[in-house]
Amino acid sequence: MENIFFEAPVLWSQIDANMHLRHSAYADFAAQARLELLEKLGIPVGVFAKLRLGPILFREELLYQREIGMGDIVRVSCVLTKARPDGSRWSIRHEIFRKDEVRAAIVNVDGAWIDMEKRKLSKLPDELNDLFMKVPRSEDFVMESI
Repeated sequence: MENIFFEAPVLWSQIDANMHLRHSAYADFAAQARLELLEKLGIPVGVFAKLRLGPILFREELLYQREIGMGDIVRVSCVLTKARPDGSRWSIRHEIFRKDEVRAAIVNVDGAWIDMEKRKLSKLPDELNDLFMKVPRSEDFVMESI
């Protein structure tokens, strides 16, 4: 397991009627991993509020592979699979592992940055984009043209 950016225990509130991790908790774990990733890159979440920018998702795909149960610890990796050179559009793949290191799910997201005042797509300032482009890349990473 590489590029782990978030680790946490499964909480009772995240368990469904079938006694395994509820579907939306996978997306929550992936979202938290992305925030932790940005923090580790030197882009704290508070900077987005100051800039009036935020991440926005166009697509979120969850591929369930194994059950996660009560008492498990989840570990979430993040890799950049696709991006434009200016960082205005990007795709991230998350892998969610159980404590026994079995991959339980893959979460793929496609996103961008939104100017929260104009409600229009935007991009990060150059110095933050330079940091963002240091996200670990997948083996099948694709740099898209603008």
